[in-house]
Amino acid sequence: MNLKLLQLASPSLPVGAYSYSQGLEAACEARLVRDEASAAAWIGDVLEIAICGMEAPVLLRLVEGWMRDDRAAVARWNGDFLASRESAELRAETLQMGYSMRRLLADLGLDAAPLETTEDLTYPAAYAFAIAAWRIDPREALEAYVFAWAENQVLAAVKCVPLGQAAGQRTLLALAARIAHVAARAASLRDDELTNFAPGLAVLSARHETQYSRLFRS
Repeated sequence: MNLKLLQLASPSLPVGAYSYSQGLEAACEARLVRDEASAAAWIGDVLEIAICGMEAPVLLRLVEGWMRDDRAAVARWNGDFLASRESAELRAETLQMGYSMRRLLADLGLDAAPLETTEDLTYPAAYAFAIAAWRIDPREALEAYVFAWAENQVLAAVKCVPLGQAAGQRTLLALAARIAHVAARAASLRDDELTNFAPGLAVLSARHETQYSRLFRS
């Protein structure tokens, strides 16, 4: 695997992913997630529905757009992904992380000028730009992206369920075993098959914005 891809997928990448739970903390507050089994079920459902159905296939399209220097395609899929963020906190998360990734890539010496002309830059669009610029295999990039998402979700569960470290690693191992299937399915979806229909996630993310006590950002 490309070592630059390992760097992009690292939890230490300073884009702020660790500070968001994407509705998981609200699910803990509502007692929908309360132990290892329910945490694994929640994260797995989001992986299979929201990530596989929308975020993963959009990421592949964004990588292709950047590789072909097709700015219209990038703008279209960046806008579609932003429109799929159903709560204020999900929208704020992807825009903040997109901004942070843009700044980071410039600091790393990558010519990130094309990102400056992308309005409301989402995190997948900024990540895809780095993948295209470094000529990383799109499928490997997608699997690394999804693993990084799963790892952040597990770390959030460890903190707010709470779970022990061993339980967290068991959960991550089980999720990782599903990533290749998720990536293959995402790659097979046609444009008219993309969907982000996950009302429970949207409602809990919206509730998290006004949750009285929380560890993660809204």
